[in-house]
Amino acid sequence: MARRLARLLGSVWVLGLGVGALIIGWASRVYFDSDELAPFVIEKLPLPHEDLWLAALKVHVVTAAFALPACLLLSLKRMLRFPRIHRWLGRGTGAVILAALVPSGLYLSLFAKGGAPSTVGFALSGLIGAWAMVRGIRRARAKDYVGHRRCMLHVLAQLSVAVTSRTLLYLLDAAGIDPDPAYLFALWAPVLAGVVFVESYLSRRAHRRNSHAPKAHDPGPAPVRTPLADRPHGFGNAA
Repeated sequence: MARRLARLLGSVWVLGLGVGALIIGWASRVYFDSDELAPFVIEKLPLPHEDLWLAALKVHVVTAAFALPACLLLSLKRMLRFPRIHRWLGRGTGAVILAALVPSGLYLSLFAKGGAPSTVGFALSGLIGAWAMVRGIRRARAKDYVGHRRCMLHVLAQLSVAVTSRTLLYLLDAAGIDPDPAYLFALWAPVLAGVVFVESYLSRRAHRRNSHAPKAHDPGPAPVRTPLADRPHGFGNAA
């Protein structure tokens, strides 16, 4: 029963992230509208290098709209039935994340709302994702698929911050929480919770797997045979 519930919650979580990614991607169309500037862009002005910032924003939006759904797809066990598709989609996703998503995000973090705490939070999330992606690629090449999955779950957890952070912001705003601390909490909580969740989830799985593994029978120490014990027992040999 507990396992079924966990699977149901996991499916709901993946579905929620997928729907959230689609909603964010659809709402981000305004950044590519040449007729007017989005409110998010207007509140950032003036910027020292406005054209560079806008270019980084568009790169970040496009690559994020691809990377999160791709990682969700790659995390499904059914994808293991198609190893060639899994391999090439994984390579493409890794290249997009390392070459475009993380660099653009690190640049945008320098101008994040909330000052230095927000900059550090966004940068930390990006660096965790980049580190996990590089390590995950190495684990896959070494055919350490357990380690590879661990790293990819960390990547997925950090990519999901875009959805969970916005969800938290809406909930905190509805609860009447002060916007400034709410913004920082909605950023930092998913970043740190993602790391803790992945590690605790994998630790529980490893413990459960080990507890269900068949234990080898221990025959115990072999009996010690002495010269006296090796001699035939009889009355004639009693002396």
